[in-house]
Amino acid sequence: MSNNRPIVLSIAGFDPSGGAGVLTDVKTFEQHQVYGFAIITGNTIQTENEFIKMEWITIDFVLESMTILFNKYEIKAVKIGIVPTLEYLEQIVFQIKKLSQKTKIIWDTVLRSSTDFNFMDIENQIKLKSILNQMDLITPNYKEILQLSTKGINAETIAKNISQHCAILLKGGHNSEALGTDFLFLKDEIFTLLPETKNIFSKHGSGCVLSSAITANLALGFDIKPSCKKAKMYIEKFLNSNNTLLGYHYD
Repeated sequence: MSNNRPIVLSIAGFDPSGGAGVLTDVKTFEQHQVYGFAIITGNTIQTENEFIKMEWITIDFVLESMTILFNKYEIKAVKIGIVPTLEYLEQIVFQIKKLSQKTKIIWDTVLRSSTDFNFMDIENQIKLKSILNQMDLITPNYKEILQLSTKGINAETIAKNISQHCAILLKGGHNSEALGTDFLFLKDEIFTLLPETKNIFSKHGSGCVLSSAITANLALGFDIKPSCKKAKMYIEKFLNSNNTLLGYHYD
């Protein structure tokens, strides 16, 4: 294996259409010139516009696979996708920290599919904050971030609160007031990431692509802000690659 490319790992679901989950993550990694590993948390029966069924992989299986990879390779960054419970997520994050303190952790907060299949409910806020303290970045959209808090407050306030634990990219795909505008919340700063393209085609798995592009850029040595900027440019090209729900990846 070449020593020139940093290694990144996707721990996420398997989508047979290739539009979301580990398949699209690895496609994104390859276009960014990083070497992608993948461990699945769940296997699905679905297409780009219909979700049929899901079977979760046991956490012990996931942890064993992680251990084998981390013991042999230096993994620069991990992108986490769908998980069934906070406890499952907590064990993954704990295992990463146990095996490698330097590895960046990015959580794409896939709590519900675009076809309204619910993956995970969050009720234990103390456990959530404990997990967030171990992460480098999370990437919720305006619908998902409301599920990260039990309090009836707006998305921006929740994001500010979360940013005291880890960086948060609040994606603007569901922001009715500024469609397509993302906001990066750091502990003491907020950055606005404006879209460069007004007219785009919706894509299945666009959140997976964005988070994995950020993960790749972090592994390449960029800080969070430029990583998010570069990833936004990549996702806009992906969204406009064609007029279907399945996008094409370009370098």
